[in-house]
Amino acid sequence: MDTAVLTRVLVWSLVVNYVVLIVWFLAFAVARDRIQRLHGRWFRLSDNTFDAIHYGGMAFYKLAIVLFNLAPLIALWALR
Repeated sequence: MDTAVLTRVLVWSLVVNYVVLIVWFLAFAVARDRIQRLHGRWFRLSDNTFDAIHYGGMAFYKLAIVLFNLAPLIALWALR
């Protein structure tokens, strides 16, 4: 695979993943109570546990984006 193609794939993957992360954060910030009620039907979670799960999930997702999209992209740009 050509490095130019791989660079384009990584850039688009980075964009899509950050959009997903931003939508997740906005949905959590705007509709937290509704999301908690929906999840409350399936799981019994305290407010603190619910918040910790979502913030931990967002942190893990962001770390994965940096590790699997941004770091290889920077390495490819550095090789140019």
